[in-house]
Amino acid sequence: METKNNKPRIIISGGGTGGHIFPAVSIANAIKELRPDAEILFVGAEGRMEMQRVPDAGYKIIGLPVAGFDRKHLWKNFAVLVKLARSQWKARNIIKQFRPQVAVGVGGYASGPTLKTAGMMGVPTLIQEQNSYAGVTNKLLAKKACKICVAYEGMEKFFPAEKIIMTGNPVRQNLLGHSISREEAVRYFDLDPAKKTILILGGSLGARTINQTLTAGLDIIRKNPDIQFIWQTGKIYIEQVRDAITTATGEAVHHPHISALPNLYVTDFIKDMANAYAAADLVISRAGAGSISEFCLLHKPVILVPSPNVAEDHQTKNALALVDKDAAIYVKDAEAKEKLLSVALETVKDNEKLKALSNNIAKLALPDSATVIAKEVLKLIK
Repeated sequence: METKNNKPRIIISGGGTGGHIFPAVSIANAIKELRPDAEILFVGAEGRMEMQRVPDAGYKIIGLPVAGFDRKHLWKNFAVLVKLARSQWKARNIIKQFRPQVAVGVGGYASGPTLKTAGMMGVPTLIQEQNSYAGVTNKLLAKKACKICVAYEGMEKFFPAEKIIMTGNPVRQNLLGHSISREEAVRYFDLDPAKKTILILGGSLGARTINQTLTAGLDIIRKNPDIQFIWQTGKIYIEQVRDAITTATGEAVHHPHISALPNLYVTDFIKDMANAYAAADLVISRAGAGSISEFCLLHKPVILVPSPNVAEDHQTKNALALVDKDAAIYVKDAEAKEKLLSVALETVKDNEKLKALSNNIAKLALPDSATVIAKEVLKLIK
């Protein structure tokens, strides 16, 4: 396909959650480092998180009216099919106007119509599969994709082996290369560097079961003052959590620091994840592929509580890939309310266990993933 000038012109499509958006932005940044003259356009889904996060990162984005399929109520999907047809038509117009040399898909609703349309129009495509179990969209897109970047071994059971490149998952670049000490990171959250610290994450949208478990366990947290917690609730859960703390302590919550529970820091969203990770002796998290890649690169001991509300139960498969290598602890979502806090407290007090988990997860790290993928993208430019 002819281009308007000699500058590389690249579309990156996908999003929906931070697990798709952060890698996409990291790939874009790596492309710009290799080719500062590159023109990059993001294509996302209207109303989704990427429509804010991508411009915040300095890139232009256009939204498609695409939505996900309702797998439980198939009769509701007529409107989804209409939106898909409109999205493919809009993607075609975007491609005709922008005239990209390569289209990259990172997962999420928008990547399907964008990459399918790009392939039909003769644009080389590259997909990045972040999980250990490939999603339906990527399996369909793989047939015409030129290259498929993966983060787990054994992906040839989903994709043509000759197209697969083991790259790992890109992570947020501001997490790497810093020199923050654990002590200053803990003090950043107004906590005590002399005490063990557990970081609780639920993904960019929050995790209901994890939040309910911690809320129900506030008395346990209060009875373990030697252990402190940094708790990211997600925006839709923060008011429920604050109300629960007020009820449990009899004191109103002064966000983000809870004066009635000096060993607990609560916020809806942690902007400075570099400090959060540096402070953490142990992490509790969902098992999204992007988060797991961060834990590997930062050598963080982690308890994984996979979300049961994801396609093909891929988070459980992600978690088990680590558990099989003694690189993480796995707690089922259905058992979290009963077991999670006790397992976390037992683990964080066991220095040998923490060291073993850290050493084993470090072995799975694949550094420079964004740069490796960026180089593969640029190779596709004719």
